[in-house]
Amino acid sequence: MTLPRFKLVFTVPPTHLSACKSAVFAAGAGRYPGPGGYTECCFMSRGAGQFRPGSEANPAIGEVGKLEELEVVRVETLCQGRECAEKAVEALKGAHPYEEPAYEVYKIEDF
Repeated sequence: MTLPRFKLVFTVPPTHLSACKSAVFAAGAGRYPGPGGYTECCFMSRGAGQFRPGSEANPAIGEVGKLEELEVVRVETLCQGRECAEKAVEALKGAHPYEEPAYEVYKIEDF
């Protein structure tokens, strides 16, 4: 039986890129099935992000009420199985500097 595949996508400031990648890879993300035994695989692209922390926020970067614009890196990686995706998200939350990291998980449909 083949496990369902999921794609984890998240953004992170460059200062925490290495820690976040290490955490999700240690949780099992980034491994591709097959004879090659590839691990720690991901796609990365640099861009800009913005946010305005609300009155109840405790921002790691920026100030409450002030619009913050900064460089971020978008990371996309594969998770084999739902359990792997769940563990990778928990690992990301533990390593990411933000109170609420921006991430998405997509189920990849086979065809």
